[in-house]
Formats: sequence, C-alpha cells, structure tokens
Amino acid sequence: MRPDVPTATSAENKDTRRRSPRTTRRGAYAVTAQTELPLVFSVTSGKGGVGKTNLSVNLAYCLSRMGKRTVILDADLGLANVDVLLGLTPKLNLFHLFHEGVTLNRVLCQTPYGFSILPASSGVGEMLTLSTGQKLELLEAMDYLENRIDYLIVDTGAGISDNVIYFNLAARERLLVLTTEPTSLTDAYALIKVMHINHAVNRFRVLVNMAQSAKAAMVVYEKLYQACDRFLSGISLDFTGFVPQDPAVRAAVIRQKPFCVDAPGAPASRKLEDIARTITTWDIPATLDGNIKFFWKKLLFQEQPLA
Repeated sequence: MRPDVPTATSAENKDTRRRSPRTTRRGAYAVTAQTELPLVFSVTSGKGGVGKTNLSVNLAYCLSRMGKRTVILDADLGLANVDVLLGLTPKLNLFHLFHEGVTLNRVLCQTPYGFSILPASSGVGEMLTLSTGQKLELLEAMDYLENRIDYLIVDTGAGISDNVIYFNLAARERLLVLTTEPTSLTDAYALIKVMHINHAVNRFRVLVNMAQSAKAAMVVYEKLYQACDRFLSGISLDFTGFVPQDPAVRAAVIRQKPFCVDAPGAPASRKLEDIARTITTWDIPATLDGNIKFFWKKLLFQEQPLA
C-alpha cells in the first residue's frame, strides 16, 4: 500500500542538482554526478529559538510545491513541535511502529500542505533497545519509503546533545541555522567544532534567519567562516541564504500555518522559496551514504543510546 505522501510526475521528480551559486572561498562542493536517490538533510542549530522548526516546515511546503515528495522527521525529542506549528495532533509515532506493529503508512501524518510528518516523540529514544530483527524490519519499512519520496528533512533539536549529534551524523547534508545574535553565532561554532573534532564532519550549509538585512546576514556568516578558518582545519561552509525579519512569520505561527502559505508575498516567504530552489540544485556526491536506508542504519546501530 502506498504511503500517504505527496506525488509528482516523473519529470518533476528528476533532480537537477547543479553547483550552488553561493559557495565559500574554499570551493567546498565539487561538481559530482547527479543522483535520483532521495536526499536526507538535517535542519539544525547550536541554539534554540532561531526558528529552525518553522524553516523546516516552510521548506517542506516549498519543496512540495515544486513537485518534490517531502517528509519531515520531527526529531526534536524534547520539544517536538512540528505538529503544533501546523495545528495537527498525530495519534501515532515511531514507538507504535516499533512496538505495536503499526505500518509506516499509518504513522506518516499527512498535512494539508502537500508534505507529510514522521513523528518521532519518545519512539526514537527506544530505537537502540530493539532487537536486531526489529531493526531490520524497520530498515525494510524505510526502504519502502525511500522509493516514494524525494526529500527527508530531519528537524533536529538544538545544541550539542547526543541525539542532536547522531541525527546530524546520519544525515547526508546539514543545514545549520543561526541568527545575527552573538550567542547564536558562538553556539553554531560549538556545534561545528564538536561535529568536526569528534566525528570528522567538515561540510555544512549555513542559513541565517531573522536577519535585519542581507548585509547583516553576510556579516554573521563571515564571522562564523573566519572562526572556523582560524581554529578548525578543513571546514567547508556553504552560504545557502538568509531569511529576513518579517512580522508575517509570527502572525503565521499564531494562526498555525506555514508563513509561505499564510503570506506568500511576504519578504520571508519569497526568500525561503529561493532557498528551496537552491536546495534542489545542491551537488550531492554520487554515493549511497545519506539516503533513507543508510540514514536509519546509522541511527539504529549506534553504540551509544540516544539521549
């Protein structure tokens, strides 16, 4: 039975992931072979309150509008709130998939906006207690999903806790969200440092949210770049774009709608549409690492539990 996920024509599904026009001076992303495997990317941050989940929701909406079949994994274990932003109340989550034999099709929560949510809740924290057989069954379920979506957006928690690190390690690409606040900058650097030193991760995409201007966004990006260039070796940062401060964003949150739906002509909405288009042009190395099945393998067979 087909999961309740958005559909698109074969022409729409063909990804043209060209070189991003906005890259760092290091030339972080080389031209690579195109791939039609679904892309798993995390939306993450070093600090809470930067609008990460709201961006995840609106990116999912924009991608679905472009014909990309998109699912959000709500992986913020402590403060899962993708459903709250959308005014939804999912009845099932990964726990029911693991322990009650519920099918993936039933766990997926379809939104009115063309994309689906895979609620995690407490279910993710129990993944490592599953037997090998249960883990393999889950992988089979995710393999089924892999053939039916184009993007899996992993909305992580904020900070450098174990579960945030694990989800970022499992994802193929990492979209790091920060604001122009000094604390957001230092916490973003801390996340990069932990990922790089402890886990040899050196590729990050950067999105500056709630920026007062394009200049302010570039200033904070340059500060982050310079800190990484000075104190860390071999870090590649790609400036994906910025979203301006916009009262339409808060108004949409109150109405529990994506701001790209509630105010499609607002400055924040137009910028996020540009960023979604940029994501579809990301050059992704032609490897299996980071597709749906590999993402779940990394999570399921961690040696340490998710916190």
